[in-house]
Amino acid sequence: MPRPDSLPAWRELQVLAAGPAPRISESFATDPARAQRYSAQVAGLFVDYSKQPVDDSILQALTGLAEQAELPAWIERLFTGEHINHTEDRPVLHMALRQEHSAVFPSEEFNVMPAVRQGYARMAEFCESVRSGHWQCGTGQTVTDVVNLGIGGSDLGPRMLATALTPYCDGRPRVHFVGNGDGSELHETLRGLDPETTLFLVVSKSFTTTETLANAELAREWIKAAVPAEGVSQHFVAISARSQRAEAFGAGLVLPFWDWVGGRFSVWSTVGTALAIAIGLPAFEALLEGARAMDAHFRHAPLQQNLPVVMGLLGIWHTNFLRVNQHVVLPYSNYLLWLPGYLQQLEMESNGKSVDRDGKPVSYATAPALWGEVGTNAQHAFMQRLHQGPQIVPVDFILPLKVNQPYPSQQDALVANCLAQAQALMEGRSADSLQADGASLAEHRVLPGNRPSTMILLDDLSPYCLGALLALYEHKVFVQSVIWYINAFDQWGVEEGKRLARRLLQDIEAGNPDEHDPSTRMLLQRYLRQR
Repeated sequence: MPRPDSLPAWRELQVLAAGPAPRISESFATDPARAQRYSAQVAGLFVDYSKQPVDDSILQALTGLAEQAELPAWIERLFTGEHINHTEDRPVLHMALRQEHSAVFPSEEFNVMPAVRQGYARMAEFCESVRSGHWQCGTGQTVTDVVNLGIGGSDLGPRMLATALTPYCDGRPRVHFVGNGDGSELHETLRGLDPETTLFLVVSKSFTTTETLANAELAREWIKAAVPAEGVSQHFVAISARSQRAEAFGAGLVLPFWDWVGGRFSVWSTVGTALAIAIGLPAFEALLEGARAMDAHFRHAPLQQNLPVVMGLLGIWHTNFLRVNQHVVLPYSNYLLWLPGYLQQLEMESNGKSVDRDGKPVSYATAPALWGEVGTNAQHAFMQRLHQGPQIVPVDFILPLKVNQPYPSQQDALVANCLAQAQALMEGRSADSLQADGASLAEHRVLPGNRPSTMILLDDLSPYCLGALLALYEHKVFVQSVIWYINAFDQWGVEEGKRLARRLLQDIEAGNPDEHDPSTRMLLQRYLRQR
């Protein structure tokens, strides 16, 4: 494949980026239909990108870039099971997890759906037994609390969605999440729980994840202190691709997981067991249905009308041609508290790469730094920088139109605040306008405006809409990885950090800090003196 910066469309976009550009707000005056033309609705989502600094010529050039990078062919490779994760020699098949159970995927020759159906059936049976009170703990009691032990993709997705779908949770039983390797999270979670009625889900594809297994060992000691030895295994269910390791740990049940599912794409699988217990299987199935609808749109819609493609290309425009290295996500619902963190892993772990598919260093930027917060909190924290800071940062506003919350009037205020922030970022406020209103120190109050944003409206905060939203971002990430000619499905940088941590832990336990660089050695010595 040619490098993207050698493609004709890339050079065309460089010329367009260097040329004069009207203010975004002025584009609406010259094109009254702009809002309607630069927006679309798919699977319960309405995406308005009319406040982005693009016009028809830029969008046409971006689409040309996608075509020259052979994006349509790459989409088919994704959906037909080619080993596009070439560094690990694996296909990328998380879309199989949300296919209809009668489907064949990705092909007749290599059909993973029988395994998916079997895994889902086992998960469903287990979830129903826990929710109905039929699963008995080691002392014969029913489960009152489920604690999910995982980290990264084994924690962020289920935790985020369980919080987002709190109105769907009936507390039968209560579900908790522990991901941090800092034992204080486990300690605070277990305070007030009864070991005789607490069930742990140990979620690790390899069943070697250091933080998860450390928490699982502590949890087992907590259970063993209160439960007869023969009943301890009934308090542990493992979700792993390495069943023998899980059984050796002492799990009473092991639910399957597959190597062809990356951790950050795994919430649709048995990794979502805690979520399914929390919200019930019908709601979990609606989540899969929403993602499936977005999958179909991504695979079949023309590039110009394809929302994941459009969002991915807008990100390319900002990152590679407008030289923006950040991106902000602002959800306007407290239920979406964990969404920015989930998207951080999805985007930066996937596309935070500096080597292309041929093993050569890239000469262009890849994943921007993604950060964010619940919208109204952000308004009283970092929105000042977005409005008046010298660096322009694109924003994704995510706004559910209907939320099942106890104070409906508050939803009106959330909608007003969200739309106002997007409008203020685009229009700004001039010194003349401020002076006309009699404002003193007008020069300090000027808002430059012309700050881009995309507005994503959800019909409601339902499993279906959230499934579509997450699949939208998943496919956006893939689009960008194709353009950048990188592998979005490995994470070798993470693995290197784990390797060094294992070595450092051995040195700490031995009290030997000598075999390291001077800075690390000094820091280890200070820790050992305080240990």
